[in-house]
Amino acid sequence: MTGNVLVERHGAVQVIRMHRPEKKNALTGAMYAAMTAALKAAEGDEAIRVNVLFGVPGAFTAGNDLKDFLAHSEQDGLGTEVIDFLLALASGEKPMLAGVDGIAIGLGTTLQLHCDLTFATPRSLFRAPFTDLGIVPEAGSSLLGPLVLGRQNAFALLAMGADFTAEDALRAGLVYRSVPEEELEAATLAAAARIAAKPPEAMRLSRRLLRGDPEAVLARIREENRIFGERLKSPEAIEAFKAFFARK
Repeated sequence: MTGNVLVERHGAVQVIRMHRPEKKNALTGAMYAAMTAALKAAEGDEAIRVNVLFGVPGAFTAGNDLKDFLAHSEQDGLGTEVIDFLLALASGEKPMLAGVDGIAIGLGTTLQLHCDLTFATPRSLFRAPFTDLGIVPEAGSSLLGPLVLGRQNAFALLAMGADFTAEDALRAGLVYRSVPEEELEAATLAAAARIAAKPPEAMRLSRRLLRGDPEAVLARIREENRIFGERLKSPEAIEAFKAFFARK
């Protein structure tokens, strides 16, 4: 366990488990750093062929811990720990799967656009409340969202901030399969093991062809970060964050 992140191995599959249940897996800088380290370690380890991300029962992640985020962000964007994680996520060559149960807010939603397969339980809920906070989408989602979901679904999710149920997400292409809660981990790990058993170079090349050159996504992540930093200083965002903390 490092920074509320548990990293474990299942054969050729590396499992990265966010584990901060008392805060519904709200993400801290330390958690981002731990996940980045795990992703980078996988890239350099031929024995690891697939990465899998899990949360805890009822909470994949509530998104950023806003107090931690505002305390440690550079105030010119998302901050070093977050950006390092997003760049590692977008540039990694190992297949990535996620098993989602419960809430998947903010990055919990946009992260799925980088996953090759996402399994979700019927009670899962995807939400990206960026504009509600006076900010903009991140993780390259402004580019990947329309490509994966179509323009109108992407607008509904990322700009209007609509809630997507597991059924909505499945229909839109954000999720590969809906499975019962008690079957989530087994189903996700079974798919990961099946992928890991394939010839690794054929899998790497096939994945690259399907995803395309990552440079456009990496460039969009950096552009979003620049605008995100500008928005953090805006009157809209300042008022939105004040209102958010006043409700707590």
